[in-house]
Amino acid sequence: MDPLTPLDTLCRIIFRAREYEAQTASDYDREEDPDNVDDEQEGALSVLEDEINDSVEEELTAALEDLGEDQLAEVVAFSWVGQGTYEAADWDEAMDEANTLVREGTEQAIDELMEQPMLASVLESGLAAFDLSCAGIGEMS
Repeated sequence: MDPLTPLDTLCRIIFRAREYEAQTASDYDREEDPDNVDDEQEGALSVLEDEINDSVEEELTAALEDLGEDQLAEVVAFSWVGQGTYEAADWDEAMDEANTLVREGTEQAIDELMEQPMLASVLESGLAAFDLSCAGIGEMS
């Protein structure tokens, strides 16, 4: 299968989605004394938590907005195949439904993608169903 959307564009979306998913809002109150973070009622501040970086969300949203309607529908269909809503053999049906969603409004289609849990993994699974991969794309040599 040759996707309508260039593979490097699909992979860029996956990379941005992975960055977006890696961010978890901390429940640490900036007004609070940092010595308080181990109080039982307060919970511990994890060094792995990160503030939501709006620029990553904006980059991912912009990458999706930059797609043509047919390409956006393709990304939605890949996500549906990746999450198991459709099988690879049902690609035409997935694309028909994704095109309908996009025609109803690109914002709604983008919102569906942005709200998709583990979007990066789901898209990778969708690509893998068609023997496509981001391996080697975006790596520095």
